[in-house]
This record gives sequence, C-alpha cells and structure tokens, in this order.
Amino acid sequence: MTILNLIPYSFILGFLGFFLAILLYFVIKRYPKGTELMNEIAEAVHSGAMTFLRREYSYILIFVVVLFGVLWKLFSIYTSLAFLTGATCSLLAGFVGMKASTRSAVRATQGAITGGIPRALSIAFQGGAVMGISVAALGVAGIGIFYFFTKDIMIINGFAMGASSVALFARLGGGIYTKSADVGADLVGKIEAGIPEDDPRNPGVIADNVGDNV
Repeated sequence: MTILNLIPYSFILGFLGFFLAILLYFVIKRYPKGTELMNEIAEAVHSGAMTFLRREYSYILIFVVVLFGVLWKLFSIYTSLAFLTGATCSLLAGFVGMKASTRSAVRATQGAITGGIPRALSIAFQGGAVMGISVAALGVAGIGIFYFFTKDIMIINGFAMGASSVALFARLGGGIYTKSADVGADLVGKIEAGIPEDDPRNPGVIADNVGDNV
C-alpha cells in the first residue's frame, strides 16, 4: 500500500475529527456553570466575542470574494474554489473555537472552585482542544478531497492560501482589538475611576476579556 492509497481515508478521518470536536463542545456545555454573577459576566463576554466575530467575518468575506475572482481569472475555477473552501474551513474553525472558548471559561472557573487546578485544567484543555481538533480535521479533510479529485498541487496551494489568509486577518484583527481594549480598560478603570484592574464594574474589562478570546 502506497501513500496515495491512503488519500481517501484522509477526508474521512477529517470529517470524523470535526465530529469529535463538535461532540467535545457539547460535553463542555454539560459542565456546571457556577453562580448567577459568573454566568452574567460570562454571557456578556460570549455575546461580545460573537458580535466581534460576525463583524470581522463580514469584512473578511469581502476580501475572500475579491480574491476568489482574481484567482479564477489568473488560474482556474478549481483553484479559486479551493481557495474559497480553505477560507470557509478557516472561518468555520474560528467560529467553533470561539464558541467553545467563551463557553468553557466560566466552567473552568467553576471547576477550579469545586475540583481545584486538575479539574479546571481538564475543562480548559477540552475547550482549547475543540479549536485545535477543528483546525487539523478541516485542513486534512480539505486537502484530502482536492488532492483525491484533482492531483494538482496548485489547487491545493489555493486551499492553503484561503485557510491561512483568513487566519492571518483574524489573528491580526483580534490582536489589535484586544490590545486597544486592554489599554482602554486600564486607563479608564485604574487611572480615572480608581477601581482595581479586571473589575467587572468597568465595561472595558468585558471588552478586554472579549479580546482575550478573539
């Protein structure tokens, strides 16, 4: 058996991996969420993070559509479709990862209260694993599908370009946002209002925690 004979299994394993990530997300949601105040803060962070993600994705989609047309013109429809698929996989992984991150944080906090560091670490690790497994699974599935049907490296490069360019935009946008929120929260909270750092009474702290997720 050669490596080429294993190609069909790659996208099958990729889809199974993504199913595992979704299953792990629902396992996380079954953990205790803590007190009402904890849930109020967690829901504010979750709502802010998803709002940011939707707004960021709306701008990224403009870039994806424009580059889709450019690649179609310069190369072929297959390369542009691979680019679009890679971008979609990256967007999907980011969405699932963000949901898991914001949902697991409050549960990890409650886990630390009831079960100490080991319990908190286990829940936090599962939350991070959702994103990690999603990225790997969707990447393997996408590359496997396009290589199986086309055997063209240029088309696979299109898939990689779509996935990495979206990830780059998301990372840079999130980094700029979180640093702005961090500095703003410190200036308003500690300097002007005189309240401690990371005090939930400061709305900037919620924005800072949103930035930590994105």
